[in-house]
Amino acid sequence: MKSSSEPHRTCEVTIVGGGIVGLATTYQLLSQRPGTEVVLVEKEPRVAAHQTGHNSGVIHSGLYYKPGSRKAETCVRGSKEMFAFCRAHDIPHERCGKVVVATDPAEIERLDELERRGRANGVQLTRIGPDGLRDVEPHATGLEALHVPDAAIVDYRVVAERLRDLVVEGGGEIRFGARVRSMREAPHGVILETEDGTTIQSATAVTCCGLQSDRVARQTTPDLRTKIVPFRGEYYEVVPERAELVHGMIYPVPDPRFPFLGVHFTRRIGGGVEAGPNAVLALRREGYGRFSFSPRDALDSLGYSGFWRLARRYLKTGLAEIYRSFHKPAFTRALQKLVPEVRSEDLRRGGAGVRAQALDRNGSLIDDFALVETDRIVHVVNAPSPAATASLAIGEEIAGLMRKRMSRHVGSAARDGKRQESA
Repeated sequence: MKSSSEPHRTCEVTIVGGGIVGLATTYQLLSQRPGTEVVLVEKEPRVAAHQTGHNSGVIHSGLYYKPGSRKAETCVRGSKEMFAFCRAHDIPHERCGKVVVATDPAEIERLDELERRGRANGVQLTRIGPDGLRDVEPHATGLEALHVPDAAIVDYRVVAERLRDLVVEGGGEIRFGARVRSMREAPHGVILETEDGTTIQSATAVTCCGLQSDRVARQTTPDLRTKIVPFRGEYYEVVPERAELVHGMIYPVPDPRFPFLGVHFTRRIGGGVEAGPNAVLALRREGYGRFSFSPRDALDSLGYSGFWRLARRYLKTGLAEIYRSFHKPAFTRALQKLVPEVRSEDLRRGGAGVRAQALDRNGSLIDDFALVETDRIVHVVNAPSPAATASLAIGEEIAGLMRKRMSRHVGSAARDGKRQESA
């Protein structure tokens, strides 16, 4: 990767965050405007260190999302772009298909709504009964289901690493180990200082910081009205000799009150089947163990009034998630609603991810993608699932916003930077 020991660096655009959204934005900007002088800074020593590298690897089709929402539009467009990107760069992926299964009569109405949303978003799907479900997933059981044949799997780490290479090949610079210490918007540009003592001055900037997005955005937007509350999702792996229980992906009908999809089965592109995740409050934003703890992160969540409003509203659901986290039989019972043959001994502890969930002061979960814009900066303050699926479409949109800012500011920032360097 390109690197530099320059204590002061000037460029046209700084992008903060080396997850898939930051990389896709950088890639799309260089594609739309070749020759752009862009520096991407990432606090970790590699790309895709957090949300991108810990998700389930699903290329979503757009089934769940409210028609007309940013999520729906970018997911549908982004999934097509992701398939094209994977084909163009020989990245392994598989259209293994997905079923969303109603196992209780009370879920039929919610399945109807999912079908309506999916069709409105242009998703290819089929409504099937028990016999049709057995044809697709012989070991699954349910009253009715939606079959989405184009749902697919991929390793987003591999996608992110290819985007990294393309950014460098396109003339972009990536600086690893560059944790942001401060960021401010000045009349002559955006000034960013990293903990290694480097100062980067750019005409414009984008922040795509995932689990740290609110903290970084608040440096230039102190009145930001949302806070990131992290939720850890834990997975089990199905032992190899029982992986034949799942042919593709098997999902429950999600609870519409939450942006989580419930515990489900997912085949992995590298082989094997995952089961999960649950959703429990994480007491460390980048902590993947059940006992991971950061005093700062815990206080940030537990001291936020919006969190307690959410907790009071859904106390029973939250306690059930915690119980499943520590009690494997309870986790197994949730999976048996979908695949009755799965047994506790068929499951072994797998990995975990931490989701950056934006929450407002009223205790409402922010479900859609959210950007906060200033004159020179675009902050991505909420990019939950399906952000990986939609990353190329999100990056395309943000790159367009940055081009407009650059047309206003690049010339003056470059002149100011040269004056400052010569002083």
